Order: sequence, then C-alpha cells, then structure tokens
Amino acid sequence: MLSSKAIGDKGEQLALNYLNKAGLKLITRNFRKRGGEIDLIMQDDATLVFIEVRLRQSNQFGSAIESVTYTKRQKIIQTVQCYLQENKPEYLAYRFDVIGITPLNNDFKINWVKDAFQLN
Repeated sequence: MLSSKAIGDKGEQLALNYLNKAGLKLITRNFRKRGGEIDLIMQDDATLVFIEVRLRQSNQFGSAIESVTYTKRQKIIQTVQCYLQENKPEYLAYRFDVIGITPLNNDFKINWVKDAFQLN
C-alpha cells in the first residue's frame, strides 16, 4: 500500500505529464506558504495556471474534483496571493484549475477542470 505522500506524488506526476502533452509549461511544483500548497504552477500561453491535483482510489466518498472543498479553495487562494506577492509574475491572466484522477482498470482517468473556481 502506498503512503499518502507517494499517492500524491504519483498523482502530480500523472497530471504534469498530461498537462505537458496539452501544451502547458511547468513553472514550479509544490509551492508552500502559510500552511497552504499549490501542487503545480504552469503557464498556458499568456495565462499563469495554479493547479490542485487530487488522486482518489475510488469515488466511494465523492469524486476527486468534489474533494476540493470551499475550505481547500480558500487555502489555495491565500497561498496564491503569497506567490503573486513574492514573484510578481507578468502574465495577462491567471486561473485556478483542478485535476481529478481516479483509477480505471489498469490505468487512470484524468478529469481536467479549467477555471474551476474564482478568487471570491
């Protein structure tokens, strides 16, 4: 049985591979501040994308996407605000995406929700 960190790392690598194939470029992984973390920060053309990756072993307690609660979104937003203050990136726009990953037969199903939530 994999540890939760190993599962998280596997999910992030699957998401990174998927997003690279879709044309996004990695800026940084696992940005941490004030008790929050951004799994992946990537560039999609002129847009800076903050990505939460969720890997679920099953949908018994809801989907991977549904596991990004209001509280989790607020932590992500606070962490992004720290990132933006520290790094002052010059992008035309930014957005919050969520990647939900669930096992499917001997592979994984990846559900990418672009612009999954807003700052408010």
